[in-house]
Amino acid sequence: MWALIASDVRAKARWSYERDDWRSVVKVLLSDGTAAMLLYRFMQGCRRRRLVPLELCFNKLISLCGGCVIGRGAEFGPGFVLIHSIGVVINGSVRGGANVHLEHQVTIGAEGRRSPRLGDDVFVGAGAKIIGGITVGSRTRVGANAVVLADVPSDATAVGVPARIIRRGPRRGSQLTAARTCLDGRDLAAQPEGICQ
Repeated sequence: MWALIASDVRAKARWSYERDDWRSVVKVLLSDGTAAMLLYRFMQGCRRRRLVPLELCFNKLISLCGGCVIGRGAEFGPGFVLIHSIGVVINGSVRGGANVHLEHQVTIGAEGRRSPRLGDDVFVGAGAKIIGGITVGSRTRVGANAVVLADVPSDATAVGVPARIIRRGPRRGSQLTAARTCLDGRDLAAQPEGICQ
């Protein structure tokens, strides 16, 4: 559990500050979303040890302290990052790989008892919805406010309502750089005030 917590916090530090030195880690520990990330890992640790009362307590604390709902059975690999936790809702049967990054107001929910599976290195933009028994492949990006109702292949970008694939194939650079580019391919850092227009 402690290794997962360290991995999550360092991943968020790299996302937020592009480095994971001790100063960046301290800043991240005091930032929005980190409390929910830590409480989620404590909840999962209690679940693995069958400490149901503590698991339920941590589940409620996630809602109270993080402003989000994460089902008790949800499983994510190392590097799970809630960039902003407010409004995030994750069903208890969701499965996610390593380095999943979620913005605020993301919903990953079930439909007919079937929940999504997310691969590794997935970024989900603010307000996006991923619903049903679908698979979101590795190294994918889901744009803000997209509604994903069908499988998304690996190395793809999905946007719109309902979501459609606008880019396929591997990207150059790190996952961090890829997620920080505009959805039309322009470099976010090169745009005025870092805003895609």
